Amino acid sequence: MTPDVVSVEIPGNRDDVLRILKRTGISGVPVTKEGKLVGIITRKDLLRKAEELQLGLLMTSDPMTVGPDVPLTEAADILISMNIRRLPVVEKGELIGLLSVSDLIGAIAHMGIQEEIRHRFTTSSSALWEETPLPLVGRIMEISRCDAIPILSHDSYLTGIISERDLIKHALIEDDVIVSDYSNGTDDDEWTWESIRDIHTISYGISKVQLPNKPVKKAMITDVIAVPLNEEVSECALKMKRARVDQLPVINNDKRMVAILFDKELIKVLLPQKRLDEITCAK
Repeated sequence: MTPDVVSVEIPGNRDDVLRILKRTGISGVPVTKEGKLVGIITRKDLLRKAEELQLGLLMTSDPMTVGPDVPLTEAADILISMNIRRLPVVEKGELIGLLSVSDLIGAIAHMGIQEEIRHRFTTSSSALWEETPLPLVGRIMEISRCDAIPILSHDSYLTGIISERDLIKHALIEDDVIVSDYSNGTDDDEWTWESIRDIHTISYGISKVQLPNKPVKKAMITDVIAVPLNEEVSECALKMKRARVDQLPVINNDKRMVAILFDKELIKVLLPQKRLDEITCAK
């Protein structure tokens, strides 16, 4: 686990969370109240609830936790079956660490697992054109529930990859004024005294997380680390750890992308095949 946990305290500010995620590159932070864990806020929460300011409404309350002596296999099982990326580690009610998918990848990197990634861990992936606007990229990632999307040039070659981390890095806080019309409906001429009398509007300010309207090629990672289908599990984990990435494009002999390897798929190597089959059948 990571023992020195970056966390935020209730009551707090959404903008502080955004700054932390931008500065550290982490995907989420625990939320505490008077030293006790009460929730988790992730990059997804900030992007999907763009206008929400209160941490209590942004966070996922009462997150799943584990103790410090839980085996890695059990922790991996929880992360995979619940489709989450982090587990707060709690002892005697106190938050003492955080175990993430990235931490498990670091462990796998040193296990010397020689199994090829090929078809067991790779995932088919869609891709986007490098001129696609960032707000549309964010919406597509939200709909498809993916953490990263490869980016292609006009001639179909892989030129980059965009992830939630990159979206947060380029996200801005924008202030706006919304005008709501509560006028009574009327068929009268708009210039009559009755119509003027029934006009009621309310103006209020909002602050929201906004992605700038620029092409994805301006925000994507261009120094992409790709792997072949016959790459070994621990070698892929080591590359992810060193590059601090959550995914690796998979290429064929012609250097064309054929799939993508996500870290949350790679940690399945920690589960026995019987348990993996049970999770697959349940989905």
